[in-house]
Amino acid sequence: MQEEQPIVDIALHLKNHGIRPSMQRMAIMEYLMGTSTHPSVDVIYSHLLPKMPTLSRTTIYNTLELFREKGAIRVLNLDNKITRYDGKTTEHAHFVCRRCGRIYDVEIPDEIYEQLNKLPDHLVEQTDVNYTGVCAECLGPNVIR
Repeated sequence: MQEEQPIVDIALHLKNHGIRPSMQRMAIMEYLMGTSTHPSVDVIYSHLLPKMPTLSRTTIYNTLELFREKGAIRVLNLDNKITRYDGKTTEHAHFVCRRCGRIYDVEIPDEIYEQLNKLPDHLVEQTDVNYTGVCAECLGPNVIR
């Protein structure tokens, strides 16, 4: 199930991150901000190709790298196989289900992130918290919680 994210002005969002909006950049960012599935390059490409037949994977890779450099997205390296991308840049954790492979956002109280970000004599720019296990849907209704 795809959870919808709030709609924002994509061009303004890109400009606020120092990125010049283009048709491809806006389409990629709109897709990332409109999904909570944490897509890979291949998923983004498959989704956008019907609407943009001249779009290449190289354009997507380069655009995502620009977005990452400018802080407009988060890059998730949850395993050694596939890099995934997240349009939500606020502090949050991720849960990865070992059975179904689903990755979803988990909210953590701000005070926990404040503690995690305190590292003496360091400047913490990003904290990643990831859980791995079996999601409630895969566990089913008969599991005692």
